[in-house]
Amino acid sequence: MLWRKLTVGIAAMLAMGAGVVHAQALTLDQALRLAENRSRLLVAQDAAASAARNMALAAAQLPDPTLKAGINNLPVNGADRFSLTRDFMTMRSVGLAQEFTRSDKRQARSARFDREAETAQAKRTLALANLQRDTAVAWLDRYYQERMRDALLAQRDEARLLIEAADAAYRGGRGSQADVFAARSGVAQIEDRIAQTERQVATAATQLSRWTGDVAGQALGAPPNTDAVGLDPNSLEQVLVHHPQIEVMARQEEAARAEAEIARANKHADWSGELMYSQRGSAYSNMISINVSIPLQWDQANRQDRELAAKLALAEQMRDEREEAIRGHVAETRALLQEWQSDRERIKRYDDSLIPLAMERQRATLAAYRGGSGLLSAVLEARRSEIDTRLERLRLAMDAARRWAQLNYLVPAGQGPAAAKS
Repeated sequence: MLWRKLTVGIAAMLAMGAGVVHAQALTLDQALRLAENRSRLLVAQDAAASAARNMALAAAQLPDPTLKAGINNLPVNGADRFSLTRDFMTMRSVGLAQEFTRSDKRQARSARFDREAETAQAKRTLALANLQRDTAVAWLDRYYQERMRDALLAQRDEARLLIEAADAAYRGGRGSQADVFAARSGVAQIEDRIAQTERQVATAATQLSRWTGDVAGQALGAPPNTDAVGLDPNSLEQVLVHHPQIEVMARQEEAARAEAEIARANKHADWSGELMYSQRGSAYSNMISINVSIPLQWDQANRQDRELAAKLALAEQMRDEREEAIRGHVAETRALLQEWQSDRERIKRYDDSLIPLAMERQRATLAAYRGGSGLLSAVLEARRSEIDTRLERLRLAMDAARRWAQLNYLVPAGQGPAAAKS
């Protein structure tokens, strides 16, 4: 009967890793939606874009006019001191001044804020891509850590059956007390690994709760299909031009060029006009004054031209940095693709040969021990080897899933590489 239990336990291991589907299971898609709804960074970028758009509208307007009032030529000594009406030069004046900023300059300033709004939107897209990637990695980490825990729990249950077998053999005179202690030691080692894995599961759940909140404590649903990514290694450079970080750099470059256009417009001076009405004593005529002010750009070569050259150089710097960043992203993504493909090949090798061989070895040693021709130490060693093989396969699957998440969320879901390319 004991050996039948062992056989059933071994057969149950074939179904290990499927996970339990809970009625309230948290799927990856649900976790991504929760993370997006909870994010304050996305709201902050929306606010930044709104602020820039409002500034763009304001920058396109003329400056506010200036109201002026004053007393001119007021006597401070003599018989007419502090009189507002007796001296013919004393005037009470009120006026209005207006700076007339050139329309091309106002449009350039408005365009600069429009580029800032676009930069904020690009940063929001980048934040969303990072949010989805980090949430997916946290979800997948927890999922695979739980599968490792489940694998160890199943192995512990079977190892406990070996204790019973060793005890029965010892009482029947077919085994030694050392075998009993070895079987118990094997269970203790598995329990220690379970405790370590439980800590890793708790850490993964904490990381997931960072993005999804309290619902991270729910059971997880079925994992996504990580066997395919929508990236063609031969067209990475064209696709990654639309990577959110590259988009941010492109918008920043456009903002720098808008600054250069403002500097170019500043080579043409604005002018100001002023109209003033001055009231004198009743014995004298009232007066009006009309003034025009124009800045004299007498040293454009060392002022306006230098400023324009500096802004253009900054824009060129940003263009060069963007092109270098594209190359870096292409290299990193190509390396990720190669690692992901290598992980998938190794997983297939584990499924096709390594795990079946470990299981056959364990069955063979168990059968030999059962028939009295084998040692319990060989059974325990084969069992440890099978546990290690299964756990290594799960770790490999977790690494492959992480890389899949990094590749799949290069841009936010729904704005994937294929969409970006079109």
